[in-house]
Amino acid sequence: MKGFLPDENLPGELAFTPSLPVCHALDVGDNPTDNELWLHAKSRHLVIVTKDADFSDRILVSTPPPWIVHLRFGNMRRKEFHRFLAAVWPQIESLLPANKLVCVYADRIEAFG
Repeated sequence: MKGFLPDENLPGELAFTPSLPVCHALDVGDNPTDNELWLHAKSRHLVIVTKDADFSDRILVSTPPPWIVHLRFGNMRRKEFHRFLAAVWPQIESLLPANKLVCVYADRIEAFG
């Protein structure tokens, strides 16, 4: 695991600092497809951070898949989103790289190897 790749549906900048570098989906190209992000993350050992269920569904059929952090909580205002993510991020990172899928809910975090 060499860094994090937030999907384009997430803010380009985080209000906290993860332990590894962050490269946003828009750094991959203009409007990259899910497949382009998947291949980019897989080839560079990045963790895709997304709200898109397609990535966590795809992880079941791709071997080996890239790591996925699936944010499964509802919409939040930007400040609330950053505050929440900053609070749970240490736990998320502790579950990686041993788990390929980490699902983050408003009330819990689940990890799947």
